[in-house]
Amino acid sequence: MANIITGVRIICSVVLLFCTPLSGMFYVVYLTAGLTDMADGAIARRTNSVSEFGTKLDTFADFVFVVVCLIKLIPIMDMPSWIYIWIAIIALIKVINMVCGYIVQKKFVMAHTVMNRIAGLLLFLFPLTLSILDLKCSAVIVCAVATITAVHEGYYIRAENIYR
Repeated sequence: MANIITGVRIICSVVLLFCTPLSGMFYVVYLTAGLTDMADGAIARRTNSVSEFGTKLDTFADFVFVVVCLIKLIPIMDMPSWIYIWIAIIALIKVINMVCGYIVQKKFVMAHTVMNRIAGLLLFLFPLTLSILDLKCSAVIVCAVATITAVHEGYYIRAENIYR
């Protein structure tokens, strides 16, 4: 069941590609994808159906969702170039973490820490706040937490203390 819910997130992500950014339909599909992200892991744990495949599928679904959101939202946002550079640095840190995780543990790993979940929640809320908060202020908050999270994740990966 949890993997089906994760699959719904992948489908929602693809549907988002065809939605006008920040339209009513965009928000409905976006919120549906977000809810599936919150539900799949909880359901897997409650039903004792956590699996390595499910964890990898969830990571893939998260990746697809984030990439689609970036494709849809970055072109409509008027942010200073330093924020884009900051986002690129965060992405670079995450890639380095993945490579280091592979070197240390001989497999691709992602640290599912509390900080990662907080960063994910802030990132998820970001498009929902665009009409009420200043874009630069919101971006700085999300980027600051994401930077701390990426560094924190790297520490745990290198220490071989991966939290699931």
